[in-house]
Amino acid sequence: MEGGKDESGVKKKSIIVGTWGGNGGTNWDDGIYSGVREITLVYDRCIDSIRLVYDKNGKPVSSEKHGGVGGSKTAEIKLQFPEEFLTSMSGHYCPVVHGGSPVIRSLTFKSNRRTFGPFGVEEGIPFSFSMDGGKIVGFMGRSGWYLDAIGFRLSRVQTPRLFQRVQQKLKKLTSSVSLASKDGEQAPKAKATKAST
Repeated sequence: MEGGKDESGVKKKSIIVGTWGGNGGTNWDDGIYSGVREITLVYDRCIDSIRLVYDKNGKPVSSEKHGGVGGSKTAEIKLQFPEEFLTSMSGHYCPVVHGGSPVIRSLTFKSNRRTFGPFGVEEGIPFSFSMDGGKIVGFMGRSGWYLDAIGFRLSRVQTPRLFQRVQQKLKKLTSSVSLASKDGEQAPKAKATKAST
C-alpha cells in the first residue's frame, strides 16, 4: 500500500497494480487523482499511445501523451464522472515483430457501469485485475514508440451509501440515548471514535 498525496495535496492511500508489458521506452507515472474522466487511445496492431484526463478538485487535468505517433484508429472513452469510475483494466502484451520487445497489444477498461473495448489486437500474454470496492485513480507505465507497459493506482471507493448507513446508525444511537435520559435513567456516555480511511 502506498500512502501519498494526490495531485490536490490531499493524503490518499492507493495500491500500485502492475505494470504489465515490456521493458522498452521510458518510465512515466501520472500520480494519484480523484479519478479518471477520459481516456484517448491510438492503436492499430498494438496500443501506440494513451492520453488521460483526470479529475483534480472537480476540474479536468490532462496528462501527457504516453507513446508514439503511429496508429490508425482512435478511441475516446468519456466517463460520466463522478458517478461513473474505472474499476478494472485488462489486455494483452507481446512483441509486434519477432524478436522485438513486448508492447501492449490490447486494452479493455471496465467502469462501475460499462465495458470499453477491447482496443487493439488480443494476442500474446493476457493480463487483468479487478477488485470490488476499488477505483482507478492514476496510471503509470513505460512508453517510447508504443505503449510498452501499463499499470495503475487503485484506491478505495467512497460510497454515499456507506455514509448514509453510518448516519442512520448514529441517528438511532442518539435517539436511544435521548429516550433513556427522558425515562430518568442515566444515559450511556457516547465515545467518539475516529473512522479510519
